[in-house]
Amino acid sequence: MAGAAYDVMQEFWRRQDSRDYLAVVELFATDAVLEDPLYGTYQGQEAIRGFMAKMNAEMTGAGITFDLVELQGGDDSAWAKWVAHTPRGKRHGVGIYKVANGKLIYYRDYMDPVTNG
Repeated sequence: MAGAAYDVMQEFWRRQDSRDYLAVVELFATDAVLEDPLYGTYQGQEAIRGFMAKMNAEMTGAGITFDLVELQGGDDSAWAKWVAHTPRGKRHGVGIYKVANGKLIYYRDYMDPVTNG
């Protein structure tokens, strides 16, 4: 069942596909929390902007791309299954997302180790 959270995350993935991570920042609420298992926790839109600038440099420089495998969600929450393509292999992951008033308020990724398959 699609809803507001699904719509926000569909737009997030559309923008992320451009490989300009700064393009997703305006989808976050001013007080949003983003938790990344590799890079840490970022509180607030400006901290998230700094993280996304870092992602622009690191992901692009390393040649890492992401594909959305599945997206499900309703009005308040959504989840996505994704795969990162890295020079060392694939990394499968899942993101969970919470949305309020049309903005992301919580974002958390979980991921497996890199594999060759």
